[in-house]
Amino acid sequence: MSRIPPVDPSTAEGRARELLEGVQRSLGATPNLYRVIAQSPAALEGVLGLAGALARGRIRARLREQIALTVSEANGCEYCLSAHSALGAGLGLPPAELERARQGRASNPRDEAALRFVGRVIERRGRVDDAELAEARAAGLDDGQLVELVANAALTVFTNYLNEVAGTEIDFPVVHASGAKAA
Repeated sequence: MSRIPPVDPSTAEGRARELLEGVQRSLGATPNLYRVIAQSPAALEGVLGLAGALARGRIRARLREQIALTVSEANGCEYCLSAHSALGAGLGLPPAELERARQGRASNPRDEAALRFVGRVIERRGRVDDAELAEARAAGLDDGQLVELVANAALTVFTNYLNEVAGTEIDFPVVHASGAKAA
């Protein structure tokens, strides 16, 4: 049972109701994560706004899901591992690629460079060095894409942390973390 109760969309009021209705229209469902975030309509509006803006960015949807898997595995968030595995599979990522992403790897060299960079950002709490930036740039990632990688990672960190605080009930096929959580 969730330690922060999810908002029931059928009884939600005001801005929370409007935002949850938008999630339902967009996804065809209202995942428990968004229902928990709806306890603060301001936070839900922020999450949806950032996710929407990043969806219009240059990092494509499949790589955004891979980033979420890399970050969620590092943080041991089983809700997000479950959700992003399902979403990634829905975008055509095969099981082997989903597993690679959890390890910060990808079959595409440019995507792998992006995931390696994201992994370092998470591991080092943003304190990457010049050589790591140069490596990412050498793989074809420009500064705008690097900013978007960090933004996608930060969005996932928020959802990971909130799910851990809230104990959000997983409403996707469950994927377990490997057991190595970030310190």
